[in-house]
Amino acid sequence: MSLADLTAGDWFVLARHELILFAATFFLIGALDELALDFTYVWLRLTGRVRTPHIDEEVFLRRPLSGRCAVFIPAWREHRVIAATVRHALEAWPQGGLRLYVGCYREDLATLSAAMLGCRGDRRVRIVVHDSAGPTCKADCLNRLFRALQVDEAREGAAARMVVLHDAEDMVDPAALPLIDAALLHADFVQLPVLALPHAASPLVSGHYADEFAEAHAKAMVVRSALGQGIPGAGVGCAIERGWLRRLDMQRGGAGPFASGALTEDYELGLQCAALGARGLFLRVRTASGRLIATRAYFPSSMQAAIRQKARWINGIALQGWDRLGWRGSPAALWMQLRDRRGPLAALLLALAYLLVVVAGIEMALAQAGLPVGRPLPPAMQTLLWLDLAALVWRLAARAVFTAREFGVVQGLLAIPRVIVSNTVAIVAARRALFAYARSLRGAQIAWDKTEHTSHPAFAEAVPRDSAS
Repeated sequence: MSLADLTAGDWFVLARHELILFAATFFLIGALDELALDFTYVWLRLTGRVRTPHIDEEVFLRRPLSGRCAVFIPAWREHRVIAATVRHALEAWPQGGLRLYVGCYREDLATLSAAMLGCRGDRRVRIVVHDSAGPTCKADCLNRLFRALQVDEAREGAAARMVVLHDAEDMVDPAALPLIDAALLHADFVQLPVLALPHAASPLVSGHYADEFAEAHAKAMVVRSALGQGIPGAGVGCAIERGWLRRLDMQRGGAGPFASGALTEDYELGLQCAALGARGLFLRVRTASGRLIATRAYFPSSMQAAIRQKARWINGIALQGWDRLGWRGSPAALWMQLRDRRGPLAALLLALAYLLVVVAGIEMALAQAGLPVGRPLPPAMQTLLWLDLAALVWRLAARAVFTAREFGVVQGLLAIPRVIVSNTVAIVAARRALFAYARSLRGAQIAWDKTEHTSHPAFAEAVPRDSAS
């Protein structure tokens, strides 16, 4: 039969067959990738190479810091949360060797005033006003804080031992600072877990972040660290030995240690340090009572804000990361880079899968009306689909278990339907990221496309509503 002889029904069957084959094959490849990570994690746990130590918090908190610590907090239009963040950090970390550097912009008077209110005259806080109009970009604000640190070090004749990065909405853990201080005796770059707290007002959107971080920061990052691969910074709860920032600054000709041209400068920071020889460590520790020592925060609670944030991550990690960092290193390093940059392809496959579900529904409706258009799939393709289904069940179970371990059984069960939210956000965000990346190739300036926050977990007084600036 020639192509000219094919009917509309024949073309429909042919297109459906090819799309199913394409999607099912790549879904199986992705499933094998996840299974490889799962089996590596289980093997590391069984062999004792990965474990979660417990510490006596009361004893640990009495340990003095081994040197000065500078905490960088860039803030643009964060007047609703910055006071709570500063106040809680000062209460949680009473150490005299601590200094908070809060970066504000001269025309953002609301954030500037709130930051001053939060410090309550504490001499450990330095509010740094950027000399450029805001917003520039997060990396540029961090570089301004680095310059302020250099000025203080020169004036006081004492250098900081470490720099810790946090966002304006973070709730820090009281044990985090002494834990990081101790870990930096054996490492150069340390990343603590991040717990995205589900909010009752947004159980699906905010909750899907809880699911993703609970699994990624209990499994994927743990495997990455155990394999000796570079640890990408999350931008919160990450610390770097002061000398490495000096090296990065010198490498960029004095322009600052943070990559101003990157949308995800925190992600690049850890990997660039690893490329220079720094020892990275993902530090997962619990207190004797079982509390995970982690950074906690509310993440976006609206679909629009979640899409904007995920688009920035996809653009910065998958698209810019390919350009800026390239492909290099051992097979294990290449495996991790591939996992980091699979977002656009994963979004395409998810969109295609949902389209095929709609097509299957149309076929069923037509069949009920006595107008069958589909044909049975070949046995080999049916087997492929059954394998994909089994892999999906495994993935849903794994996500539910990791979520339940941190947030309880109810949240663990909710993690299963929240996968649909996660997939929807990923699909729309990937489209947005591709358009943004194309604009950057035409010379568009990198902007601080950030999420504003209205509620802090330590002093939550408002239902979080997210908007982007």
